Amino acid sequence: MKVGILGLGEAGALYATGFAEHDWEVSGFDPGDVPTPSGVARAATAVEAVQGCDLVLSLTGAKAAPAVAQDVAPHLEATTVYADMNAGAPELKRQIADVISKGSRAVFADVSVIGSVPKYRHRTALVASGQGASVIADYFGTLGAPVEDLGDEPGAASARKLLRSLFMKGLGAVIVEAVDAGRAAGDEPWVREQIAKELVDGESALERLYHGTFKHADRRGREVAAAAELVAELGLDTGLAREISRLHFLAGRAEGLRDTTWLSPELLASYAGLPTANIGDATERLGLLHSGISALWPGARAVGRALTVWTRAGDNQALHQAIKVAEPGDIMVVNGEGDVSRALIGELIAERARARGVVGMVLDGAARDVEVLAEMGFPVWARAVTPAGPYKFGPGRVGVPVAVGGVVCRPGDLVAADGDGVAVVPADRAASVLVAAREVEAEEARRRADIRAMAVGTPGGAS
Repeated sequence: MKVGILGLGEAGALYATGFAEHDWEVSGFDPGDVPTPSGVARAATAVEAVQGCDLVLSLTGAKAAPAVAQDVAPHLEATTVYADMNAGAPELKRQIADVISKGSRAVFADVSVIGSVPKYRHRTALVASGQGASVIADYFGTLGAPVEDLGDEPGAASARKLLRSLFMKGLGAVIVEAVDAGRAAGDEPWVREQIAKELVDGESALERLYHGTFKHADRRGREVAAAAELVAELGLDTGLAREISRLHFLAGRAEGLRDTTWLSPELLASYAGLPTANIGDATERLGLLHSGISALWPGARAVGRALTVWTRAGDNQALHQAIKVAEPGDIMVVNGEGDVSRALIGELIAERARARGVVGMVLDGAARDVEVLAEMGFPVWARAVTPAGPYKFGPGRVGVPVAVGGVVCRPGDLVAADGDGVAVVPADRAASVLVAAREVEAEEARRRADIRAMAVGTPGGAS
């Protein structure tokens, strides 16, 4: 029997090792610089990893899962079971099932992990749904993993997982909040003792939930965000679920765990001075904000990583939350719903942001204190200027994709802004766009030189 594992992170590596220990032939693929588990044949591509497999496990992360399924589907055997084990919304699982059914004769299974893989390894309990669920129960059963078969509907296992995640990730978030509060009050040991007494595994459970919240903050935040969508579909209030998701994002930022793979300080520095017009030409004029969002003072320029904020019109409570987790090199990108009746920022919030290393702000809304901002040299782009101050009641979101000036900006995207306007470059394209934009810049310089040379050579021109 052969299993192909797509994604050799923590969970993927443990499953790969487990199957190898049970005499399965194991092939694996991961584009990252991660170790190859013992007994695993490392494939150069995802397509190579799935060839000839009886079972394929997708552990790529929910964001990449549809694209990976699209790539490998034509190369799956008719007898292959393709198991998507990523934590995602039921609709996402149905989309992936559709990709597999249209692109191959393989069988799809929606598989969700119910428990701690680091603790139980390949024997961690699972729930499965989809046409391949019964086969998953057989395969994983030989490894000692209990599997609950929920029937043929893709998404059923994912929904079950998300319902559990609301509790487990919420518990982790509450523990982080309580322990951190105890530390601030000088009573951390006592708080930890009180929590541990209430948990079945005591201190070990507390440590797992506390440190796991920081270690896996980004993934768990997205997972609970998907759970919030499920709660909304059930017609229930999503406020608590979304706050749990937000706390995980903040935990990740506080620990410096935000993914900086794509945007190194060197890459950001390379964009300095590069005109947004050249960036726009290099991206086929995509990613340029509406011209209504413009610099508030002449000569303003900034390049940074997007720290995204979505706030209710005229309210800046979420901006204050964002500043608490801002890091040097961030540029705050704010969806203020286009409202220009109240200023979202002024000199005081700008000073706080600058003290945290924020290099500028882009607001789909209004600002004030323009003269002081210019004196400070703090660059701001906004739709309007108004003396009217903001509300501070919320709600708002930090670290979520936002729509600003007709462009979607995701956390960590590269943002470049100057007197012409604002350009957003997806983080994973920043390096290639830089090369293309520099080529545009060089070509324009060459053409200007040719024009000047022609003017010099024209009768009556300069000699």
